[in-house]
This record gives sequence, structure tokens and C-alpha cells, in this order.
Amino acid sequence: MTGVTYRRIAATPEQLFAVLADGWLYASWVPGASRMRDVEASWPSDGAVLHHSFGLWPLVVNDTTTLEEWDPPRHARLRARGWPVLGEAFVTIDVKRRGDGCVVRIAEDAIEGPATMVPEAVRSVGIHLRNVETLKRLAWLAEGGARPALPAAESGAAR
Repeated sequence: MTGVTYRRIAATPEQLFAVLADGWLYASWVPGASRMRDVEASWPSDGAVLHHSFGLWPLVVNDTTTLEEWDPPRHARLRARGWPVLGEAFVTIDVKRRGDGCVVRIAEDAIEGPATMVPEAVRSVGIHLRNVETLKRLAWLAEGGARPALPAAESGAAR
């Protein structure tokens, strides 16, 4: 993987994975994601898809992210799409308990599309800077106690 970034988070691995398990929070922790359009009912299981958009209105592009591997509270692997601007990337999140918190490792690299044409040294710096922000947002959500969304029937909301 080209871009690897670490962060110590004052939350347990279970708290961090509770954030990842709530697909509706994806746009809150992924820089560039501007909104969620749908979360498949099977999320977070292997093969489940998040439907999101990226960019700033009115230049918003709809795309998806697929969960490839899910082993809470240790490991998740996503296939993120950002066509036609970026292409596709694998994003791997690994978590290890450290005292009363955890250390999170996020590794990412482009696998298809325009971003693969960017030299690896340049791509690596960009990915690292973005994932510093990604991990900062994940930390805020996990440490702040973000709660999983209630199913529509439990929350009283209609979908």
C-alpha cells in the first residue's frame, strides 16, 4: 500500500468499529464525501455497499464504496470508488488495543483510474495528508460516543 497512516485514539476498538458499522456516518469521517444517499440493509457485511456522493454542490458525483472484509473490532477493508475523477482505491483499517484506547492504521492506494497515473511518491503524500484528517474525524466520532443509527421502525422515522 502506498499511503499508511497511524493514530492513537482514546476509544476502544469496539467504539471505533461502532462508528464504522454505522454506514450513515461514512460522510462524517471520509474527507471529500459530501453526503450519504443510501446504506444497504446488509451493512456491515462483506459485499455490502454504501451509496455516497463526493464533491461540492453543484459539482457532486454519485458513487459507491463496497465492504470487502469485515472482522470487528480488528480489521476492515473497503473498495472506495470516485469515478470519473479519481477511480478506485482499496482502504484497509486495522485496529489494535493500546491500554484504554487503540491504535488505528489506515492504508490506502489507488487501484484503477486516473489516480493510478499520479507518481507513487506524490500519491503517497496526498493519501497520507487525507488520512491524517480521516483518522482525526474517526477519533472525534469514536471518542465522542457517536451512536449507531436506529432502524426506521425504532426511531419512528419513515424511510
